[in-house]
Formats: sequence, structure tokens, C-alpha cells
Amino acid sequence: MHCPFCRHPDSRVIDSRTSDDGLSIRRRRQCPECGGRFSTIETASLNVIKRSGVIEPFSREKVMSGVRKACQGRPVTDGDLAVLAQRVEEAVRQTGASQVDTNEIGLAILGPLRELDEVAYLRFASVYQAFESLEDFETAISLLRADHGRPSPRVPLED
Repeated sequence: MHCPFCRHPDSRVIDSRTSDDGLSIRRRRQCPECGGRFSTIETASLNVIKRSGVIEPFSREKVMSGVRKACQGRPVTDGDLAVLAQRVEEAVRQTGASQVDTNEIGLAILGPLRELDEVAYLRFASVYQAFESLEDFETAISLLRADHGRPSPRVPLED
């Protein structure tokens, strides 16, 4: 790690702490050359492989944006969406993969979204499960009715 003050190519870690969400580490460093102190934040990279083949960093904001469309007109707050995006990121990171397909992220959204709002869940599921007919909607609604009152099953992520 280069010192931001004198550009010395090395530094010494004085203190390390995990962030509140557990997804990053804050390190306090000191330069052995000039004695300057500075902080760094380290996170494990998580990349998304889009349908076009383009690879980009995972973004909670993009998860929230996609789900927000399904939640239009529903009693869902931005705070609810932020918690959902955090849960999705945690689920995807637990797979241990450094790259995931957008489809896997969409599937990881389904469980938490179903718990949050069933109508938004149906809207979102119709895209990510590629509903092609009214029968697909009827099947999904029947499953919701059968499971109503019971905890929703978690959709496992595939490697």
C-alpha cells in the first residue's frame, strides 16, 4: 500500500476492524518513511456477469432499482429495499463465488421479496422465471396460496 503523503511503497498495519455489516475491513496504517497515518477499507470483490457478457461490480443500488420497479404502488419503503439488497448481497457472497450471473442474482431476490410483498414478488418472478402464459401466473399464485402462513422457502443459488 503506497503512502498517500510521501508515496513510499510500503506501510504498516496498526489496527484492523471489521465493518458493522461484516463485508469489509477497515485498516489503520502508518508509513515507516514519513510516519503519516491513514485508513484503508478492504472488501472482497464480487462481479456480475451480465447477459451480454459484460462483467461489472455488484451493486446494491442496481438490485434496489430493479426491485423498486416491481414494487411500484406497493407499501414498500426505500429502507425495506435497502435491507432486501443487503440480504441478497449476503446470500450471493455466501456462495463463495467471485462472479455470478445476473440470473442468479434475480433468483436470490425472489425469497426475500416474497417475504416483503407477494404482489411485487409475482411481478418480479414473472420476469426472472420467464412466465410465458396465464398458467404460469396461476401456478405461482397457487403456490403462494398453498404456502400462505408458512415461511417461504429459500431459493438456493447454484454455483
